[in-house]
Amino acid sequence: MKSLIGAFVGAFCLAAPALAQTPVAIVEDVQGKVDGIAFMDYVAPGKIIKLGPKATITLSYLKSCQRETISEGVVLVGTEQSTVQLGEVKREKVPCDSNAAKLSEREANQSAATTFRTVRSDAKSAPAKLPTLYGVAPLVQARSGSTLVIERTDGKEPTITVPLRNETMVGGKFYDFAKAGKSLTPGGSYLAILGAKRYAFQIDASATSSPTPIVGRLLRLE
Repeated sequence: MKSLIGAFVGAFCLAAPALAQTPVAIVEDVQGKVDGIAFMDYVAPGKIIKLGPKATITLSYLKSCQRETISEGVVLVGTEQSTVQLGEVKREKVPCDSNAAKLSEREANQSAATTFRTVRSDAKSAPAKLPTLYGVAPLVQARSGSTLVIERTDGKEPTITVPLRNETMVGGKFYDFAKAGKSLTPGGSYLAILGAKRYAFQIDASATSSPTPIVGRLLRLE
């Protein structure tokens, strides 16, 4: 078995440097001994993950919305799903929007501007298509030390203001609305404000307070 793992790792170590290093998946869960990876880490194509006996990880792909639970073996991270040797993988397609998971400041500001123009225009104008979250409790990636403000743009709702402190953030870079006991309204459109930056998004109309895969409620602001 060790020789098979060595061959698998060796073959892909040669190819890995040529692959793009843009993160394609996030680690939603880690159980047992797993080398070089931790909960809420991002992984890029070509990343090789070795799982010890009885160890499991859950990977969620940002673009394909594939959620994988992998037990033991060796994992090669791909662009839309993993290749697994000497282990087992269970896959499921989950609701997610890659535009929300990969929102850049430029895209976000364009979305916000479009939202404001739509609100101010006549009722016949088609609403802008905003990045969508599929859970009412967003998981927001933002820089610790800043202040996050969430405002509703299509109705009246109390503004949420959150000081992003290390002690309230997961891994020092994620603020979890679910962990904080906060939630937004299904079907609502919102603006996330970080200093001078503006990010427009919406909550899917069918979103509930039930536990939701991280990739479906992830909003990357930094």
